This record gives sequence, structure tokens and C-alpha cells, in this order.
Amino acid sequence: MTDLRDVLLVDGYNMIGAWPELAQLSEIGLEEARDRLLTRLANYQAFSDRRVIAVFDAYRVIGLGKSFNQGKVEVYFTKEKETADEAIERFVRELGRKRRQIYVATSDMTEQHVIFGQGALRVSARELLIEVQLSEKEVKQKITDHKQSGARNTLDGKLNSKQRDLFEKWRRGE
Repeated sequence: MTDLRDVLLVDGYNMIGAWPELAQLSEIGLEEARDRLLTRLANYQAFSDRRVIAVFDAYRVIGLGKSFNQGKVEVYFTKEKETADEAIERFVRELGRKRRQIYVATSDMTEQHVIFGQGALRVSARELLIEVQLSEKEVKQKITDHKQSGARNTLDGKLNSKQRDLFEKWRRGE
């Protein structure tokens, strides 16, 4: 069955460089910053119901071009001698043929103009960060409201934190 959800293509390293928390974390280790970005995108994907594809530039790395899922976020490392911008443009062309809206999260001005010309909508790194933060805030508020309403969740009350974390990972498909 074809997935007709709207698609958010994320220029991964562009977000890491633009989001203050991730930029600081990347100084310690790039892998940690990537993992943190992907975790936040997975939470955002569950909240927004958009299909999220994170694209990472492997331009200077020989022979990658691999893709995998982390949680339910699709992660793509570009091929040798392919930039993230080129991969994103290809995804916009391929995915834009279906009845869905394509959004591209990047603060690269040249890339914004190119994808806009192909019919995709741009989201700057700052705009995406604000959307992600708002979704996280809304989820926390719903949890707080649920707890304050006195609604009972009998299974949750019997689980320890490790068990809750395991169930949460299963829910996200990790």
C-alpha cells in the first residue's frame, strides 16, 4: 500500500549545525548529535503524522549510499560524490509524483530555491526547531493533563521505569 502522508525531508547536518543544542553536542561527538536529532525527529513524526526522512551528507566518505530506519525515521547517507542537497532534490522529484505535500527542512538558501521550484515547501532549521519544541511541549501538557484528571492507567502504575522505557521503544518501532 502506498504511503500518502506528507513527507518532511531533513538535511541532517544542516539541522545539527543550526540547532544550538545539537551544535554544542556535535563538538563532543557527531554521532551523539545525529542520534539526538533522530530521536527528536522520531517523536515529532509520531506527533505530526508526517513521514520523516533524514538525509546526511557522505560526500567525502567512500561508498556509503546506505539507508536504514532508526525508530520510524528513515535515515539516508548519500552515495560517494553525492551531496545531501542532490539527494534531497532527487527525493523531491521521486516523492512529489504522488498526492502529498513535500517539505524540505534546510537553511541552505540555494537549496531552498531549487526545491521550491520543484514544488516542495521549505522549512528553515529554526522553523523546524520551533515546530519540534512545540510538539514536545504539547505532548508534555497532554501527559500532565491526563495525570491531573485522575484517569487511571492500571498497567502503567504497575511498571517500573525500565519496563516503561521498553514499551515506549516498542511503540516507536525501535
